[in-house]
Amino acid sequence: MDFGKHDFQESLSELALLTTTAGSMPVHTLTGKRSRPDPALFIGSGKAEELREAADALDADIVVFNHALSPAQQRNLERFLQRHVIDRTGLILDIFGQRAQSHVGKVQVELAQVQYQASRLVRAWSHLERQKGGIGMRGGPGERQLELDRRMLDTRAKRLKTDLARLQRQHSTQRRARARNETLSISLVGYTNAGKSTLFNALTKAGAYAANQLFATLDTTSRRMFLDGLGNVVLSDTVGFIRDLPTQLVEAFRATLDETVHADLLLHVVDASSTVRHEQIEQVNRVLAEIDASGIPQIVVMNKIDAAPELQEQGARIERDENGVPTRVFLSAREGVGLDALRQSIVEVAQWLANRPPEPAAFDPRLSEQGPRADDDEFDREEGRDPGDRVRS
Repeated sequence: MDFGKHDFQESLSELALLTTTAGSMPVHTLTGKRSRPDPALFIGSGKAEELREAADALDADIVVFNHALSPAQQRNLERFLQRHVIDRTGLILDIFGQRAQSHVGKVQVELAQVQYQASRLVRAWSHLERQKGGIGMRGGPGERQLELDRRMLDTRAKRLKTDLARLQRQHSTQRRARARNETLSISLVGYTNAGKSTLFNALTKAGAYAANQLFATLDTTSRRMFLDGLGNVVLSDTVGFIRDLPTQLVEAFRATLDETVHADLLLHVVDASSTVRHEQIEQVNRVLAEIDASGIPQIVVMNKIDAAPELQEQGARIERDENGVPTRVFLSAREGVGLDALRQSIVEVAQWLANRPPEPAAFDPRLSEQGPRADDDEFDREEGRDPGDRVRS
């Protein structure tokens, strides 16, 4: 549904690609305009009837919505359409479930899926009022099947969170070892399908999986890379971002995203040939702010210049700020054009970071040359001290 957002068409095209990536074949697209979602059916009864007629005519098995649906809206639509309904959040979770390869990736995806299912439990509850017995399976007096299943999901979520915390501690130990060796940590971030894995392979010769599809990479891959003038650095390829990235995934993928949060430098890879690259940059920066990584220095890597004729004519180049520090690099990872410019930029930014003056300490009113103010008594009380013991200048 078009609710007046400027990126509606791009989001719709992205939905078709997401659906294909999940393994389904889109056969029909139905759009409409509304000022706000309908509380019961999201798209309203008239548009829902039109959708049911189209699904019947095409014998469609699944109806995919390009929005997040409430549990009630999803149940109402499934009853009305007599078909399985999946929203954008569920679609992305399904793709992540198919793509996760490592143990930590699988745990993260399962946790996100359990949290999503716990709020919905969208099965046919014909047995809703039946009692459940058995050792370890008995609920409280009069407990319904729905309540028991929700409890089971909650228990599974707690176990997954425990496993995830253990894996995060292991990753933290590895990061501390790199910090002791004073090894610069660099993370690739960017919108999905911007070419991060292709760039990662071009720089490290790692042979990591790369494909022209959404979420080709879910699991973090790290490799050492030698740079003249800097020595060994660690480069990490992380999961790509997307507009309206489900909150469950951002929370569950903390273990993977920790590589980004604790990096010394981010290479923000952008598909320079995309007509919505500015919106994609904004979406990535929004997620970085959500995971407390917005303050990490960035080099914006404008990738795929070979697919943009106007950029290809200008060739690989480095853009700098008023202090001469590299801020953007234009290159083509697939063609290998501009990789030396990126390496040079990384070295220059790393040297700038090492030589920049430390940030000033936070202001402490007790160190003011004018002496303590009247409200310093309250400050001392909060610190557990007697204001009368303070030595005045």
